[in-house]
Amino acid sequence: MRVNSHFIARADGTFAGMDFSCRCALGKGGIIGADLKREGDGASPIGIWQTRRLFYRPDRTHPPETRLPKVPLRHDDGWCDAPGDPLYNRPVALPYPASAEKLWRADHVYNLIVELSYNDDPVVPGRGSAIFLHLAREDYKPTEGCVALAEPDLRTVLRFLTPVSHIEIAL
Repeated sequence: MRVNSHFIARADGTFAGMDFSCRCALGKGGIIGADLKREGDGASPIGIWQTRRLFYRPDRTHPPETRLPKVPLRHDDGWCDAPGDPLYNRPVALPYPASAEKLWRADHVYNLIVELSYNDDPVVPGRGSAIFLHLAREDYKPTEGCVALAEPDLRTVLRFLTPVSHIEIAL
């Protein structure tokens, strides 16, 4: 396997790279230039985003094969989505005094989460938070801005991912 794998999620719902392709779901707001992305717009940001680490639900799944750092989720894990907060677009412990998305969810979509480098260096308040590669719903319902794959497909992709891999969101 190559160390620097690169996958492309396209607006037409295709996801491909490393001689692999599958279906994906993208943001309900479509795809938008990263410079135009705003918190809560539901759009997936166009660009090339490095993979950071894998979060997984240890009560629902075993850690998948990947070279990404693996982080087991806890009941109190969240992700700050309050633009004015100093921890905006960062993991936080819940309850958190500012708005934060719960990562330990009743549905399955966050059983596997790959953190992407969107808006993290530097963080720009209001530019969008919690852009992940995660599990798709059965009907591939659009996301809030993330890229989503069926579980077998995400597990295949994870085998290729390292901390220097990239997920590209493109037209």
